[in-house]
Amino acid sequence: MTKILSFVTLLLFLATTAQAVQPNLLVIITDQQSGTMLSCAGNKYLKTPNMDSLADVGTRFERAYATNPVCLPARFSFLTGHYPGEVGIRSNPQRAKKDLAPFAQKALGNVLRKAGYRTVFGGKRHLPGLMGDVKKCGFEYLTPNERDGLAQQCAKFLQEKQEKPFLLVAMLINPHDICYQAIRAHDPKSRLATRTPAPLDEALKLPPGMSEKDFFAKVCPPLPANFEPTDKEPDAYAFLLNQRKFRLHARDNWGEKEWRMHRWAYCRLTERVDQQIGVILDALRKSEYADDTAIFFTSDHGDLDGAHRFEHKTLFYEESARVPMILCPPKSDCPSAQVDDEHLVSVGLDLFPTLCDYAQVKPPAGLRGKSLRPLACGKTVEDWRKALLIENEIGDAIVSGPWKYAEFFVGEKVTRTLFNLQDDPGEMRNLAYDAKYAGQVKKLSAKLQKLKH
Repeated sequence: MTKILSFVTLLLFLATTAQAVQPNLLVIITDQQSGTMLSCAGNKYLKTPNMDSLADVGTRFERAYATNPVCLPARFSFLTGHYPGEVGIRSNPQRAKKDLAPFAQKALGNVLRKAGYRTVFGGKRHLPGLMGDVKKCGFEYLTPNERDGLAQQCAKFLQEKQEKPFLLVAMLINPHDICYQAIRAHDPKSRLATRTPAPLDEALKLPPGMSEKDFFAKVCPPLPANFEPTDKEPDAYAFLLNQRKFRLHARDNWGEKEWRMHRWAYCRLTERVDQQIGVILDALRKSEYADDTAIFFTSDHGDLDGAHRFEHKTLFYEESARVPMILCPPKSDCPSAQVDDEHLVSVGLDLFPTLCDYAQVKPPAGLRGKSLRPLACGKTVEDWRKALLIENEIGDAIVSGPWKYAEFFVGEKVTRTLFNLQDDPGEMRNLAYDAKYAGQVKKLSAKLQKLKH
């Protein structure tokens, strides 16, 4: 009897020990990739086999949004789990209005390093103030390279023997190079235009041996269904366009050919970063860490890519604000291929607590995000958010059910938008000034004010 009890005790000890093992964490973040820019999401104009391979074994969240669809604010959220508006940041050049030191001290790298992880960061930083030194956020800096060099350095890291569980964050730059097309077209001699990366020129090339006529007839993406401006377009858009003249130039001067070439190049740049992701994933799958690593793939924000005659980002439209989000748990943690098109995910808020959940560490107090781990295991989460806040430099928006409602800081006539994403996925009909929806506007405005505080 004593031997049986001892054996049972040993099994319980081993089970408890197995559960206590901290998995490795791999976070891959692209730049300016919309939620529809994956072939597994139904986009037939590109091929993303490596991103798709993650969806084959993990959970792809269809309703994942940026906290703010601009680089620096979104990246602040990734490392802190906070809205950038909490420190007064709403655009790339804007400086924080609060001391960032407390946010850096409680940043992702510092929290997981204290929990026993080796925390490593590579690629694009683009973070505010002192947080630009990722060491202050608790990370070793692997490499400043944002392209092939980063993928190769990550692969090398994954091939090495690690003495601790690791958090590896890879910040890849593309398909962000698409930004330079409009900048260069507006002013070819500007500082930014003369720095146009070579991948954009490669992405703009036609397929070898194909005539321009056949190219546009057979392979180049068409204009999007929501190419024309929204009915009752907000005044704030004109304010934004006048701040960034290259965007105004594209909107006023580009014809169908230029817009379609933008869409073609955006696809090719996405395929380029998919190849870099493949280098990282191939190294992981060949390593001893393949089975006990949780993988997170997402992007900081999207690109408007011709929607409503806009390129670039910032606006609350789906193309700009909605991003890909795929979570692949370790093999021991209920991996399964599924698409979650129900739960609202704030990537910048939810990534931090999700990583803490896997690392078995309590996240810092005051975070508004939620762990995605239960959803990835198919569990029911009764108290999941019913509404989600998105910020930008010209206003605030809320997504709730099929509705997206926004209020803008600038403008006199049209300062609100209301879209029913179910009936009007292209966001063409602004219902905010339709008397039939006055009650809905009032309800969502109250929700928005509550989420902002």
